[in-house]
Amino acid sequence: MFIGHFGTAFAAKPVARKTSLGTLFLAAQFIDLLWPTLLLLGLETVRIAPGATQVTPLEFTHYPISHSLAAVLGWSVLFGVVYFMIRRTLVPAVVCAGLVASHWVLDAITHQPDLPLSPGGTTRIGMGLWNSPVFAIGLELLIFAVGLTLYLRTTRASDRVGALGLWSLVAFLLLVYFMNIFGPPPPSVEAIAWTAQAQWLLVAWAYWIDCHRELRVRVPR
Repeated sequence: MFIGHFGTAFAAKPVARKTSLGTLFLAAQFIDLLWPTLLLLGLETVRIAPGATQVTPLEFTHYPISHSLAAVLGWSVLFGVVYFMIRRTLVPAVVCAGLVASHWVLDAITHQPDLPLSPGGTTRIGMGLWNSPVFAIGLELLIFAVGLTLYLRTTRASDRVGALGLWSLVAFLLLVYFMNIFGPPPPSVEAIAWTAQAQWLLVAWAYWIDCHRELRVRVPR
Protein backbone atom coordinates (compact mmCIF):
# COMPACT_ATOMS: atom_id res chain seq x y z
CA MET A 1 0.00 0.00 0.00
CA PHE A 2 1.23 3.51 -0.80
CA ILE A 3 -1.32 6.27 -1.15
CA GLY A 4 -3.56 4.79 1.53
CA HIS A 5 -0.91 5.50 4.15
CA PHE A 6 -0.97 9.18 3.24
CA GLY A 7 -4.75 9.03 3.48
CA THR A 8 -4.52 7.95 7.12
CA ALA A 9 -2.17 10.88 7.78
CA PHE A 10 -4.67 13.33 6.31
CA ALA A 11 -7.47 11.65 8.29
CA ALA A 12 -5.62 12.13 11.59
CA LYS A 13 -5.68 15.92 11.36
CA PRO A 14 -9.14 16.41 12.96
CA VAL A 15 -7.90 14.59 16.08
CA ALA A 16 -4.37 16.02 16.14
CA ARG A 17 -5.38 19.48 14.99
CA LYS A 18 -2.20 21.29 16.06
CA THR A 19 0.14 18.62 14.72
CA SER A 20 1.73 19.48 11.38
CA LEU A 21 0.73 17.44 8.36
CA GLY A 22 4.44 16.81 7.91
CA THR A 23 4.63 15.03 11.26
CA LEU A 24 1.53 13.01 10.41
CA PHE A 25 3.11 12.00 7.08
CA LEU A 26 6.30 11.09 8.91
CA ALA A 27 4.41 8.85 11.34
CA ALA A 28 2.24 7.16 8.72
CA GLN A 29 5.23 6.41 6.47
CA PHE A 30 7.81 5.89 9.21
CA ILE A 31 8.57 2.23 8.55
CA ASP A 32 8.70 2.80 4.79
CA LEU A 33 11.17 5.61 5.43
CA LEU A 34 13.35 3.22 7.45
CA TRP A 35 13.11 0.44 4.89
CA PRO A 36 15.18 1.91 1.99
CA THR A 37 18.09 2.73 4.31
CA LEU A 38 18.02 -0.82 5.64
CA LEU A 39 18.02 -2.05 2.05
CA LEU A 40 21.09 0.01 1.22
CA LEU A 41 22.83 -1.29 4.34
CA GLY A 42 22.05 -4.88 3.34
CA LEU A 43 20.06 -5.50 6.52
CA GLU A 44 16.82 -6.15 4.62
CA THR A 45 16.13 -7.52 1.16
CA VAL A 46 13.57 -7.35 -1.63
CA ARG A 47 13.40 -9.11 -4.99
CA ILE A 48 12.09 -7.78 -8.30
CA ALA A 49 9.79 -10.48 -9.64
CA PRO A 50 7.36 -9.29 -12.33
CA GLY A 51 4.06 -11.08 -11.85
CA ALA A 52 4.63 -11.67 -8.15
CA THR A 53 1.28 -9.93 -7.65
CA GLN A 54 -1.03 -8.13 -10.04
CA VAL A 55 -0.27 -4.75 -8.46
CA THR A 56 3.44 -4.79 -7.61
CA PRO A 57 6.39 -6.74 -9.03
CA LEU A 58 8.18 -6.80 -5.68
CA GLU A 59 8.72 -9.75 -3.37
CA PHE A 60 9.54 -8.57 0.14
CA THR A 61 11.84 -11.39 1.15
CA HIS A 62 13.34 -10.13 4.41
CA TYR A 63 12.36 -6.99 6.34
CA PRO A 64 12.06 -7.88 10.04
CA ILE A 65 13.51 -4.63 11.39
CA SER A 66 11.15 -2.30 9.58
CA HIS A 67 8.07 -4.45 8.98
CA SER A 68 7.70 -7.20 11.57
CA LEU A 69 4.72 -6.60 13.84
CA ALA A 70 6.83 -6.63 17.01
CA ALA A 71 9.31 -4.15 15.55
CA VAL A 72 6.55 -1.87 14.25
CA LEU A 73 4.91 -1.77 17.67
CA GLY A 74 8.29 -0.83 19.10
CA TRP A 75 8.78 1.92 16.52
CA SER A 76 5.22 3.08 17.24
CA VAL A 77 5.85 3.45 20.98
CA LEU A 78 9.21 5.13 20.35
CA PHE A 79 7.68 7.64 17.94
CA GLY A 80 4.88 8.47 20.37
CA VAL A 81 7.25 8.85 23.32
CA VAL A 82 9.63 11.12 21.41
CA TYR A 83 6.71 13.25 20.20
CA PHE A 84 5.37 13.56 23.75
CA MET A 85 8.78 14.49 25.12
CA ILE A 86 9.10 17.27 22.54
CA ARG A 87 5.55 18.63 22.47
CA ARG A 88 4.17 17.56 25.88
CA THR A 89 0.75 16.76 24.43
CA LEU A 90 -0.65 13.28 24.97
CA VAL A 91 -3.44 12.90 22.41
CA PRO A 92 -1.34 13.86 19.36
CA ALA A 93 1.44 11.60 20.63
CA VAL A 94 -1.00 8.69 20.78
CA VAL A 95 -2.34 9.57 17.32
CA CYS A 96 1.17 9.57 15.85
CA ALA A 97 1.97 6.26 17.50
CA GLY A 98 -1.26 4.88 16.07
CA LEU A 99 -0.31 6.08 12.59
CA VAL A 100 2.99 4.22 12.77
CA ALA A 101 1.17 1.02 13.77
CA SER A 102 -1.58 1.55 11.17
CA HIS A 103 1.01 1.15 8.42
CA TRP A 104 1.48 -2.53 9.31
CA VAL A 105 -2.27 -3.13 9.47
CA LEU A 106 -2.87 -1.67 6.01
CA ASP A 107 0.11 -3.56 4.59
CA ALA A 108 -1.28 -6.77 6.07
CA ILE A 109 -4.43 -6.27 4.01
CA THR A 110 -2.67 -5.78 0.68
CA HIS A 111 0.59 -7.76 0.92
CA GLN A 112 1.17 -11.41 0.18
CA PRO A 113 1.89 -13.39 3.37
CA ASP A 114 5.31 -11.80 3.83
CA LEU A 115 4.93 -9.64 6.95
CA PRO A 116 6.66 -11.34 9.91
CA LEU A 117 5.16 -11.22 13.37
CA SER A 118 8.58 -10.93 15.00
CA PRO A 119 12.15 -10.39 13.77
CA GLY A 120 13.12 -14.03 14.35
CA GLY A 121 9.77 -15.68 13.73
CA THR A 122 8.65 -17.78 10.78
CA THR A 123 4.95 -16.83 10.74
CA ARG A 124 4.07 -14.49 7.88
CA ILE A 125 0.90 -12.39 7.56
CA GLY A 126 -0.79 -10.98 4.46
CA MET A 127 -4.28 -11.11 2.98
CA GLY A 128 -3.01 -10.70 -0.60
CA LEU A 129 -5.37 -7.99 -1.82
CA TRP A 130 -2.69 -7.02 -4.35
CA ASN A 131 -3.88 -10.02 -6.35
CA SER A 132 -7.22 -8.26 -6.83
CA PRO A 133 -6.23 -4.95 -8.47
CA VAL A 134 -9.72 -3.47 -8.61
CA PHE A 135 -10.29 -3.97 -4.88
CA ALA A 136 -6.73 -3.01 -3.91
CA ILE A 137 -6.75 0.23 -5.91
CA GLY A 138 -10.32 0.99 -4.87
CA LEU A 139 -9.48 0.58 -1.18
CA GLU A 140 -6.42 2.82 -1.38
CA LEU A 141 -8.23 5.56 -3.28
CA LEU A 142 -11.15 5.39 -0.84
CA ILE A 143 -8.85 5.78 2.19
CA PHE A 144 -7.02 8.62 0.47
CA ALA A 145 -10.24 10.41 -0.54
CA VAL A 146 -11.78 10.12 2.93
CA GLY A 147 -8.58 11.29 4.60
CA LEU A 148 -8.18 14.26 2.26
CA THR A 149 -11.82 15.25 2.83
CA LEU A 150 -11.30 15.22 6.60
CA TYR A 151 -8.15 17.31 6.24
CA LEU A 152 -9.97 19.85 4.06
CA ARG A 153 -12.80 20.06 6.60
CA THR A 154 -10.26 20.73 9.35
CA THR A 155 -7.99 23.24 7.61
CA ARG A 156 -8.21 25.95 4.99
CA ALA A 157 -5.59 27.73 2.95
CA SER A 158 -4.30 30.93 4.52
CA ASP A 159 -2.73 32.01 1.23
CA ARG A 160 -2.26 30.89 -2.36
CA VAL A 161 0.60 28.57 -1.42
CA GLY A 162 -1.62 26.70 1.01
CA ALA A 163 -4.10 25.91 -1.77
CA LEU A 164 -1.79 25.27 -4.72
CA GLY A 165 0.76 23.45 -2.60
CA LEU A 166 -1.83 21.01 -1.29
CA TRP A 167 -3.41 20.21 -4.63
CA SER A 168 -0.04 19.85 -6.33
CA LEU A 169 0.94 17.35 -3.61
CA VAL A 170 -2.30 15.44 -4.10
CA ALA A 171 -1.74 15.31 -7.87
CA PHE A 172 1.87 14.21 -7.40
CA LEU A 173 0.93 11.41 -5.00
CA LEU A 174 -1.70 10.12 -7.44
CA LEU A 175 0.78 10.31 -10.33
CA VAL A 176 3.44 8.35 -8.44
CA TYR A 177 0.87 5.81 -7.29
CA PHE A 178 -0.38 5.00 -10.79
CA MET A 179 3.12 5.05 -12.26
CA ASN A 180 4.16 2.45 -9.70
CA ILE A 181 1.21 0.25 -10.67
CA PHE A 182 1.17 0.64 -14.44
CA GLY A 183 4.78 1.58 -15.14
CA PRO A 184 7.65 -0.82 -15.88
CA PRO A 185 9.35 -2.73 -13.05
CA PRO A 186 12.24 -0.92 -11.35
CA PRO A 187 15.66 -1.64 -12.91
CA SER A 188 17.36 -2.72 -9.69
CA VAL A 189 16.97 -3.05 -5.94
CA GLU A 190 19.42 -0.19 -5.48
CA ALA A 191 17.18 2.02 -7.64
CA ILE A 192 14.20 1.08 -5.47
CA ALA A 193 16.09 2.06 -2.32
CA TRP A 194 17.30 5.42 -3.62
CA THR A 195 13.92 6.30 -5.15
CA ALA A 196 12.18 5.42 -1.88
CA GLN A 197 14.45 7.87 -0.06
CA ALA A 198 12.66 10.61 -1.99
CA GLN A 199 9.68 10.09 0.33
CA TRP A 200 11.48 12.40 2.75
CA LEU A 201 10.73 15.18 0.27
CA LEU A 202 7.02 14.39 0.62
CA VAL A 203 7.33 14.85 4.39
CA ALA A 204 9.08 18.21 3.85
CA TRP A 205 6.42 19.17 1.30
CA ALA A 206 3.69 18.45 3.85
CA TYR A 207 5.42 20.59 6.51
CA TRP A 208 5.64 23.44 4.01
CA ILE A 209 1.97 23.15 3.07
CA ASP A 210 0.80 23.07 6.67
CA CYS A 211 2.64 26.34 7.34
CA HIS A 212 0.35 27.94 4.79
CA ARG A 213 -2.91 26.53 6.09
CA GLU A 214 -4.92 27.34 9.20
CA LEU A 215 -7.43 25.47 11.32
CA ARG A 216 -11.07 26.02 10.64
CA VAL A 217 -13.10 27.23 13.57
CA ARG A 218 -15.19 24.49 15.09
CA VAL A 219 -18.89 25.28 14.97
CA PRO A 220 -20.71 24.23 18.19
CA ARG A 221 -23.59 21.85 17.61
